[in-house]
Amino acid sequence: MKRLAPLVALLCVVCVFAVPLWAASNPAPKGKDGDVPSAGLELAKTATQITGVAISPLLGVSTIGAYQWWGAHTDAEKAALPWFANPLVWGCGFLLVGGCAAKDAFGAAVPPGMKKPLDVLETVENKVSGLVATGAVVPVLVAAASKVMAARGTPTAGLDLHLGNLAMVHLGAMDFSWLLTILMVPLAIAVHAVVWIASHAINVLILLSPWGAVDAALKATRTALLGLVTGLAFIDPVVGATLSVAIIIFAYFVSGWAFRLTTFGTIFCWDFFTSRRKRFALLADGNKLFLGRKLEGVPLRTYGRLWQAKDGALTFKFRPWLVLAEREIAVPRDGMVVGRGVFYSEVLGHNPATDRNETLLLLPPRYLGHEELFARTYHINGTCEVGLRKAWSWLKEALGFGKPAASTTVSPA
Repeated sequence: MKRLAPLVALLCVVCVFAVPLWAASNPAPKGKDGDVPSAGLELAKTATQITGVAISPLLGVSTIGAYQWWGAHTDAEKAALPWFANPLVWGCGFLLVGGCAAKDAFGAAVPPGMKKPLDVLETVENKVSGLVATGAVVPVLVAAASKVMAARGTPTAGLDLHLGNLAMVHLGAMDFSWLLTILMVPLAIAVHAVVWIASHAINVLILLSPWGAVDAALKATRTALLGLVTGLAFIDPVVGATLSVAIIIFAYFVSGWAFRLTTFGTIFCWDFFTSRRKRFALLADGNKLFLGRKLEGVPLRTYGRLWQAKDGALTFKFRPWLVLAEREIAVPRDGMVVGRGVFYSEVLGHNPATDRNETLLLLPPRYLGHEELFARTYHINGTCEVGLRKAWSWLKEALGFGKPAASTTVSPA
């Protein structure tokens, strides 16, 4: 995965700069009466579209594409539409969305383990569609809005700048929309990324949830929010944009929590689909894992490495946001035992706050089958089987609200 990082970064850079310039060459959209919409309304509409796409990339892009296609009446208008307005694209998108909805509807009635592989597949789909929307949809939407705003920003159609009797520059004939596009695209992508990370956290919560009913409730909440944004935008674009701004602000404040969940979900999906456990070799020290609960002010699901000193003391080293300066905290050994799970394993430890053995560290799926070796490597007293947590206890722990009220159920192997 590290070898692909430079290629992905290069592709993102190309999309950020090349796609806006290509899209800016298209003419500005016009209303039914031939007039260019006002810059304020176009900005409000674009903000709503970007927020909607970030909430649910596949459904949002498919809806915008279908709306633009139905709004085009002539062959020339349809030929000028962006790629995602092609019926083949948004039609396939709606089919995938329908399949995910059917999975959630029937998933509430089946055992939790049977639906998890499909949840992993949907999480991967959400990641891929989010990346596609970031690089190839958001810049197109911003470029179209920039054309409108630039057209409205010209006071007169024939504004001339007289330089004595020598020359006359026709500023009205100059198109600065490409410059506006380049200035707006990075901001739009940043907004889209913040909202998408917060929305993608729902997919990861579904991935971790042991209850199909909770999965359906989480998915329904996100779909209802997308419907509310879309409905308000049709009634009044300004009201829709106001709700979008509120969503963006909320997403900003939960971005850290959502980023940790997204990181966990990404590694979970990568290990699951690539069968990482079959080729995984445990290191003698410094193995990568996640915190299973808040420890010394460090949040739940922080990603880092576990190190062991010569005297047996354990230290968790991590980088906030994966790139900031490295920090470290001590990991208590009291009551430590490795729990073997179905989809991923964990390390249990004594929690003085509740006087119970609770989740201390989370092991990615690559550790499945390597629990005993992990226990011997870090001098942990054996392994055990771990069961499902109670729904309410799981929900509070997953959302990070309050202290976990119940411990993980443990039975001897």
